[in-house]
This record gives sequence, structure tokens and C-alpha cells, in this order.
Amino acid sequence: MTPLTAFRARPARAARRRSSAATPPWLFAAPALVVYALVVLHPAVSGVVYAFTDWSGIGQDMSFVGLANFRTLLGDEQAMGSIGNTLLLTVAIVAVQNGVGLLLALGVHAKLKSRALLRVIFFAPVVVSPVMVAFLWKYIYNPDPAAGLNGLLGLEVDWLGDPSMALWSIAGMVVWQYAGYSMVIFLAGLEGVPKELHEAAMIDGAGTWQRFRYVTWPLLAPAVTINLMLSTIGGLKLFDQIFAATNGGPGYATETLSTVLYKQAFVFGKFGYSTAIALVLALFVAAVSLVQVYYLRGREVSA
Repeated sequence: MTPLTAFRARPARAARRRSSAATPPWLFAAPALVVYALVVLHPAVSGVVYAFTDWSGIGQDMSFVGLANFRTLLGDEQAMGSIGNTLLLTVAIVAVQNGVGLLLALGVHAKLKSRALLRVIFFAPVVVSPVMVAFLWKYIYNPDPAAGLNGLLGLEVDWLGDPSMALWSIAGMVVWQYAGYSMVIFLAGLEGVPKELHEAAMIDGAGTWQRFRYVTWPLLAPAVTINLMLSTIGGLKLFDQIFAATNGGPGYATETLSTVLYKQAFVFGKFGYSTAIALVLALFVAAVSLVQVYYLRGREVSA
């Protein structure tokens, strides 16, 4: 490039820089914001509006009913029972899934030759469709004494047909599928624990449990926060496995808020009432998540 050409190119580059600097940054995000508004915000706001109507889901014929749907929810024994099932299922999933995930993470984090293969095996169920997992476990939970889990353990239990066992059987299949997900998050936390701290603790005479209790566990606080949040939200809105395995049965033994709102909308045609249930579920999940964030973030700071 000759000096004359370079001199002429400088003003052009400066003009392009001024033009790009004059463009508002939000303009680049506008297409994505429009899509987000149409796909997420508009349906969400519409759902809130429908929660206060008696819309049947067909046509535009509806009327405003105020808080009638919410009063119906409070007086609906099936819906109120599903709230209890949802909470029990969530507590079981959160406790067992994270406990098993932590144990798996500690196991495969050790210096084992097969640790890479074990990580793949334990994580594999996570990528399988929840519906496929439900049908797989329906076979495993076969009530026939000679088949599935009964045949393996020599039992005669109707895992999904007994009201006292069905809810815990659902929790078992969910834990089996997502414990590997919790394991991966805990593994990321374990990889971030400095080896020097363990070496210093060993020099001071700390045993395996003491090193875990006073060195590893406090530094796993961010991983614990993420795992508890994800498993809690997943448990509160669980639907696929229940719908495919029991459809809320036997009776109402495995009915949750998610299955109730589905049936009210697509079986009974009460879309207004179902959106009221969905709104209550969304607000409940948001409230629980905020409490968890407040408490667990405080724990991270103190750790």
C-alpha cells in the first residue's frame, strides 16, 4: 500500500468506527428480544389473564371470574392432596439425588484407572428421554415375582400399583436418572479444591473425614447451591415420568400439581382453572428458589 492510499484509507476506517459507535447496543439484541417476547412473555402474561377467567380452551368465549378459580383450588381435595405429594416427592428427590451424586463424585474423583468410564456410565441416564426412562422402569417395577426388581430381590411388591409405594418408586426412577447430573456438578466443585489444602491438612494430622468436613465440604458450597436449586425446581414441576408411569395413580397416590393442571386443561377442558393452578405452581417455585438462593448464598459467603 502506497503512503497516499494509506492516507485515504484512514478517514474511511474512522467513519466506520464512528458509525458503529453511533449504533445503540440494544439494537443488536432487538431480534432476540422480539422472539423472546412472542415465545415467552406473551404466553406467560396471557396465562396470568386466563387464570382469572372461565375460559374452556376453545374459542374466545370467556368471562372474568375473579378469584373463583383460586377458591376452587383451595377447596379441591385432589389438588390439595397433589400439593402434599409434590412436596414429599421433591424432598425425597433433593435429599437422595444429591446424596448419591456426592458419593458418586467422591468415588470417581479418586485415582481409579476406570474413573473416565465410570463417569460416562453414571452420566448416561441423564441424556435419555424421561418418558423412555419411565417405560424402562415400568418393566423393572413389574409386579410379577419372577420379573424385574422383584425377581432380582426375591420380593412380591407392586411398586407402582401400591398407593404406599408408588410415590417413592417414582422418586427412585428420577434419582436413578439425574444422580449423574448432580455428580458432574459436584465433580466440577471437587476439581476446584486446591490440593495444597489437603496436603496441609494431612501434615497437621487430619484424617479422611476431617479433611472432607473442614476442607472439601466448605469449598463445595457453590456446587451444593446449584445442585439443590436444580433438583428442587425439577422435583416441584415433575411431570413426564409420572404421566408415563402411573398417570397420577393408583387413585391419586402420585398426583402432583403438574399432572392435575394437565388433566384440568386437556381432559376436562377447564383452561382457566388449570392456568390458575399453573400460576400457583410458578409462584411457589419462585418463592422456594428465592429462599434457597438467600440461604445458600449466605452459606457460600460464610464458607
